[in-house]
Amino acid sequence: MVKRSRVLGCGTYLPANVVTNQDLERRVDTTDEWIVQRTGIKSRHLAADGELTSDLAIGAAKRALDHAGIAASSIDCIVLATTTPDNTFPATATKVQAALGTGGFALDIQAVCAGFVYALSVADNMIRGGQARRALVIGAETFSRILDWNDRTTCVLFGDGAGAVVLEGYDGKGDSSDRGVLSTHLHSDGTQYDLLYVDGGPSSTQTVGHVRMHGQEIFRHAVTKLSGVVEEALAANGLESTDIDWMVPHQANRRIIDGLARKMKLPPEKVVLTVDRHGNTSAASIPLAFGEAVADGRIQRGDLVLMEAIGGGLTWGSALIRW
Repeated sequence: MVKRSRVLGCGTYLPANVVTNQDLERRVDTTDEWIVQRTGIKSRHLAADGELTSDLAIGAAKRALDHAGIAASSIDCIVLATTTPDNTFPATATKVQAALGTGGFALDIQAVCAGFVYALSVADNMIRGGQARRALVIGAETFSRILDWNDRTTCVLFGDGAGAVVLEGYDGKGDSSDRGVLSTHLHSDGTQYDLLYVDGGPSSTQTVGHVRMHGQEIFRHAVTKLSGVVEEALAANGLESTDIDWMVPHQANRRIIDGLARKMKLPPEKVVLTVDRHGNTSAASIPLAFGEAVADGRIQRGDLVLMEAIGGGLTWGSALIRW
């Protein structure tokens, strides 16, 4: 027997405010055609004034708990992936803990767009190691708060939102037929720190700062690093790309997603896409896409789901889950 983390339920939350490319045309020097051609993004959700990352996280978490059919008090651990915490400290996860009324412990994970995969890995290993029986894993961002709205190369790319999953430990057989998290695979390369970063922080400037990105360099790294970590996940479980029922990628750029799918020989109908409506929601993008595909019935119980993401750091990773 092998301790596994099965996924009991999932939930999503998006701010009500939808901003289209046409709306952005009136705000910055850009066009709908330029944005769609380069990214595939047509609209995104932006948090309202006073709407915090914790608010989005709480909304997604409540829906995930409802979907799982369990009480918040049964959660032992909250792992929240975010680049946009409510405050420098304490961890935003503790705010979520207080609002939900969970016990145990709560912590934030910072791995930018790869954050949800990192958070999933941390929670899964806590369950495998016996530190928690049930865990709430959340990706939540108000990325609009760190955008430079005069930089048309970055401000059109991002959106706000949150997604969450509930994990529970159980004894599996130890092969790829098990339900839940089969494996997670994490990497980082600090020598590429300056490709995607925020030009501020408590220690350096005592300000929040804004997103700065070398887009072409990120694109160059993305497909190579993501295909490598996907192959790593498949090999670890003795699987082939043809065994994958669904790929739920980080929703950064349609061209990156399409490029990876082609490299894996996955047909487009097996790829969950939300980038056109959500933009890049960083750590929230995978759980948002996953939750949507579960809610509309595309992802069925027993399906094998591949998740992958790359973000600033550089950080990247993958996870294989049998829903």
